[in-house]
Amino acid sequence: MRSAIYETFGPPQQVLHSAERDKPVAGPGQALVRMVLSPIHNHDLATIAGNYGFKPSLPAVPGTEAVGVVEALGAGVTHLAVGQRVAGGAAETWAEYYLADAQRLVPVPDSVSDETACQLVSMPLSAKMLLVDLQLQPGDWIVQNAGNGAVGKLVAQFGPQQGINVVSLVRRDAAVAELAALGIGNVVSTESAGWQDRVRAITGGAPIVRAVDSLGGTGADQVVEVAAQGAELVSFGAMTGAPITLTPAQLLFKGLTVRGFWGAKPRLAGEVIGRLLGELVASAAKGELMLPIEAEFQIADVARAVAASGEPGRKGKVAIRGMARR
Repeated sequence: MRSAIYETFGPPQQVLHSAERDKPVAGPGQALVRMVLSPIHNHDLATIAGNYGFKPSLPAVPGTEAVGVVEALGAGVTHLAVGQRVAGGAAETWAEYYLADAQRLVPVPDSVSDETACQLVSMPLSAKMLLVDLQLQPGDWIVQNAGNGAVGKLVAQFGPQQGINVVSLVRRDAAVAELAALGIGNVVSTESAGWQDRVRAITGGAPIVRAVDSLGGTGADQVVEVAAQGAELVSFGAMTGAPITLTPAQLLFKGLTVRGFWGAKPRLAGEVIGRLLGELVASAAKGELMLPIEAEFQIADVARAVAASGEPGRKGKVAIRGMARR
């Protein structure tokens, strides 16, 4: 079978290529899935670069989420069927076939597009888990940066559904209109001076009790700047690749609490995660949750795919195309 592969850690565009490998065999509790579409996430690229929270053994096949069709089932798997369309988190998904823990796969209704189905877990589930983890009450205000990123858009949509008020920061003035076209409000660009006053105008002076940083670098200092006394700063990502910088004054005089959130190891019970995933599938089936794909590339073009994923101003994920649904 054809798969993407890398033998050394480094810049994804340089170290990734495609190769022929043996088709894996499903073991107990596993499903062999024929991959249809698999998105490129920032954490996939960080893993290839060797900068993520774990390092796979080399050579390695990248990819952590996909939609596909069950090809074979291992011993003990009774809730899935061969030929069933499924989505979910897995490993080594940038390949024509991949293995998955059958318990992590979710059957997907035909009404859900491949584009949405292949993204149902990593970003939407992370956004929902984050909102639960923040322990907010209806009426609370939060501020996040990277508001035009995949998770930022979802938090801005899911938050108000729970009565949570969300202010989203973006780094380009043009991104405000782009998000408005998607129905997302309370967006402020930090490109122009006086953005802090625009945030305060949106909140009406109400305290912002949580600040979510997905950028790293000075991004954390920006969200903290408009947060309230005693607020909590949650590090969600590091899109800039730079260490978080906070002024001592922010820490000392605001009495901040600082911690991280990693979707791979959430502080949530399994039944809570299962409930949230069920909500996502139901929303997608009703057409309430649609996740676009900006571009698709064949496995043989994986280097071009990751390069395209790094282009600014994308309106959706870049994805790796596997085999057609039969």
